[in-house]
Amino acid sequence: MATVVVKNGNVDGALKTLKQRNAKDGSSKKVRERQEGYLKPGAKRRKEKAEAIKNSHKRNRNNRNNY
Repeated sequence: MATVVVKNGNVDGALKTLKQRNAKDGSSKKVRERQEGYLKPGAKRRKEKAEAIKNSHKRNRNNRNNY
C-alpha cells in the first residue's frame, strides 16, 4: 500500500495522489479480484482477453486523437 504525506492540511490533494499511486501499482485491482473469489482458468482467460481488447481499443483511440 502506498503512503502519502499530507502537506499544509491539503487532504484532498493527498487523497488524489494516493488514488493515483494505487491505480499505478494495481493494488486496488488486486483487492477487487480477491473479493470476487476463485475464477476458473477458462473464465479468467476470457476476462483477461476481453480486458486486453478493451485496452487496445482505448490505446488506438488515444493515438488516433494525437494526429
